[in-house]
Amino acid sequence: MTAPSHSPAPLRLGPIEVPMPVVLAPMAGVTNASFRRLCRQAAESALPEAARPAAPGPIPTDSGGLRAPAGLYVTEMVTTRALVERNEKTLAMVRTDPAERVRSIQLYGVDPVIAGKAVRILVEEDLADHIDLNFGCPVPKVTRKGGGAALPWKRDLLAAILRECVSAAESAARAAHRPREVPVTMKMRVGIDESHETFLDAARAAERAGIAAVALHARTARQHYSGQADWARIAELKESTRLPVLGNGDIWVGDDAVRMMAATGCDGVVVGRGCQGRPWLFADIVAAMRGEASRARPDLDGVIAVIREHARLLADEMGENRGVRDLRKHVGWYLKGYPVGGAARNALMRVGSLAELDAALGVMRSHLPAQVPYPGETVEGPRGRAGHPKRPHLPDGWLDSPVLDADQAELLGEAESDVSGG
Repeated sequence: MTAPSHSPAPLRLGPIEVPMPVVLAPMAGVTNASFRRLCRQAAESALPEAARPAAPGPIPTDSGGLRAPAGLYVTEMVTTRALVERNEKTLAMVRTDPAERVRSIQLYGVDPVIAGKAVRILVEEDLADHIDLNFGCPVPKVTRKGGGAALPWKRDLLAAILRECVSAAESAARAAHRPREVPVTMKMRVGIDESHETFLDAARAAERAGIAAVALHARTARQHYSGQADWARIAELKESTRLPVLGNGDIWVGDDAVRMMAATGCDGVVVGRGCQGRPWLFADIVAAMRGEASRARPDLDGVIAVIREHARLLADEMGENRGVRDLRKHVGWYLKGYPVGGAARNALMRVGSLAELDAALGVMRSHLPAQVPYPGETVEGPRGRAGHPKRPHLPDGWLDSPVLDADQAELLGEAESDVSGG
């Protein structure tokens, strides 16, 4: 079956082809293998039957590349230093789900040498098909040491990390006789604040380094997740670079993804908070991209079925007790907008086994009408806490020069020490 002519062009990252150009953004504590699988399966369910893969796992192309028919689903961010030091938790995070179509891993690093070593590990040990570099984290404990969204202000450091990672990926693939290259992409923000924008300079550095694509969260570090993403900046980036551009920010329903691509000309979209408690958002996006009228709008029974499947996957991934406890953070997101009382929600937050979960869901359901429809717009908006704009925390003198000095380099070495990922 042929997709409608107005479907987007496939996203191409080196040897990787992504016909439906949507990417799940890494989110700490959320996008583990179980959640990634739910999102991918939802997206693939929205493909025409003839295009749905018959089996899990990688899909080779005729040219020797890989095909991700319904998007890329990136691991939780891991730190380059923790990977190089063989941190046990980090190694577990980069051993991806065997069912993945493309093994996409996001790295966070601040030292070119360490970042290059981390890339070599992933490529030489055949742990990744695609590597994404994070330069968008706005968390104060990261930016106050010069990492995350603060780092691109130091143009020399950013360029060195990008060059080293691309070079490491290429040389490691040759040394390991990998059958295909491992493309490196980068994700960033508009800048530190309205007076210190970095995204255009960063894109130029990415082009020179051989980065395969850039993703832009259309907010500054100062904004965190507050207000509205400025999609005009995505359009500005697309006009200024030859690289594929992915847009990120305020995609809550499938039509938002289509609107962003039409308004900005971007080559694909990155989805973060909008899918928390809503893995079916990816089915919504795929249907919208294909120009279909159908949308994923589950009633409460549909949501309960997804909660049960999520719990089962987590139990398989982590063990039953730990997996069910991990599910608790998702429960509020899943049930947002549905008429579920506080007592039922509290009971679900105390479950410790699959049997207890089933029982609590059964009790919750028994106190509600036979039909509990999709709540509509009340669930189609920001998830979690958007917060307010915050003055970026930066090292002393960070903004004085776009070149890194010795004192700042020493402080920067601490920027990975307490970041999630190991």
